[in-house]
Amino acid sequence: MKTILIDGENLTITDIIQVARNHVKIELAQKTKTNVKRSRQTLEQLIKKKKTIYGVTTGFGAFSNIAIPLEETPELQVNLIRSHSAGVGNPAHAEVVRAMMLLRANTLAKGYSGIRLKTLETLIEMLNKSVHPIVPEKGSVGASGDLAPLSHMTLVLMGEGEAEYKGKIISGREAMQSAGIKPVKLEAKEGVALNNGTQFMTAIGALAVYDAERLIETTEAAAALSLEALKGISDGFDERIHKIRPHQGQIATARNIKALLAGSKIILTGEQASKAKMHPQDAYSLRCTPQVLGCVRDAVAYVKKVIETEANSATDNPLIFVEDRMCVSGGNFHGQPVSLAMDFLGMALTTLGNISERRIARMIDENSSKGLPPFLISHEMKRGIESGFMALQYTAAALASENKTLSHPASVDSIPTSANYEDFVSMGPVAAKKTANILRNVERIVAIELLCAAQGADFRGPDKLGVGTEAVYSAIRKRVPMLMKDRPLFKDVETMVEMIQKGSLSRVVKPYVK
Repeated sequence: MKTILIDGENLTITDIIQVARNHVKIELAQKTKTNVKRSRQTLEQLIKKKKTIYGVTTGFGAFSNIAIPLEETPELQVNLIRSHSAGVGNPAHAEVVRAMMLLRANTLAKGYSGIRLKTLETLIEMLNKSVHPIVPEKGSVGASGDLAPLSHMTLVLMGEGEAEYKGKIISGREAMQSAGIKPVKLEAKEGVALNNGTQFMTAIGALAVYDAERLIETTEAAAALSLEALKGISDGFDERIHKIRPHQGQIATARNIKALLAGSKIILTGEQASKAKMHPQDAYSLRCTPQVLGCVRDAVAYVKKVIETEANSATDNPLIFVEDRMCVSGGNFHGQPVSLAMDFLGMALTTLGNISERRIARMIDENSSKGLPPFLISHEMKRGIESGFMALQYTAAALASENKTLSHPASVDSIPTSANYEDFVSMGPVAAKKTANILRNVERIVAIELLCAAQGADFRGPDKLGVGTEAVYSAIRKRVPMLMKDRPLFKDVETMVEMIQKGSLSRVVKPYVK
């Protein structure tokens, strides 16, 4: 993929990933340039007619009742950016900043913002030349959009602030000069067009959705391998069960796990288990995997739709409607749609981690593992001398518990700002950042489950695994050897997390599932 055309209408999460992580370049569609120019011309005509326009001929927020002389409009826009560059905390990761820049460019490309074409093209040039503004993570309440993060971005566009360029943090002016980009002198409405919107929270959300989709695929593989490690019962994955409760995610998860287990010589039917004087059905963490993972699948699909809708929306204020020759104030900057979706995603992912931790606990417990050695360490070792996977379950439990705390919804909180003029805020950035943290924790929990499941498979006999689970097991064993005696396990976990994040295991799984 050489370049991605942006037109304000068709940006996908895959496109966002390509630009944010793989540094694919972007360019404006020709029709978009025409729309941007027409929007600017309409704004200038309205200004000449001395129309009252919020943020152009008035102050901002609680100052919106104050008229601003035309000759002071550029100063108003510059001061808006400088004053709102009030973020604090650690700098956001470069991939988040890149995604945010792309999303801001895409919404401006819709042609409702009144920005000059050359200003938009400068933002795109910064992105294409990897000039990454330093954007503090904290300070946005997600009401008039992500004012602080987007202002820090715009500072560098103006030749101010700080930026990361070629691995070094330098002044914004120096970064722009080094990249051969001329800073922009803001004109009427351009400050508010650049910093009014939901692009910071949406950027974090887009990256999280993409990673969550791959994590679900990997978690299904982990669950299937755990089912074999625990000598599980196949009945719960019978497609007849799921067709009469037709949630699409549940059907897909049951189908995928069943496909991964095809040919297994370990898995039993309920009838076979009864004849062997075993329980004819498994604990919920195994039997209800389709119902639990399936609804997480559905949750991610819903959040993906919200994020892609937001990515292609006009979210600043006021908005210019060329055909009507009007500039209309509204509230599209408000982050509540993203905030609610991010909280939902965070709760869904927490559920994913919770059930994964329960399977880990069963595998290390000799009372529930159906014959596996305690803590998955060989019977040949002196009992009590080797701890095996004991402490990894502690880690999984700690991460799962932390996620439960992080899952408290941010979207139900609100603190009035701007002298009570902006009296209901979304806390969308908080919801998005919490969800990103939950995602990272769940990746680690699933990594631990995969390590335990592979160890369990070693005791059951790898040659007896299903076609898909054998491929997963082999991929793990190429990177992590069986635990024969105690060793520090944090490196093993890191290796598995890397495989999850890079999509190695989801690629292994794909040939076996639909």
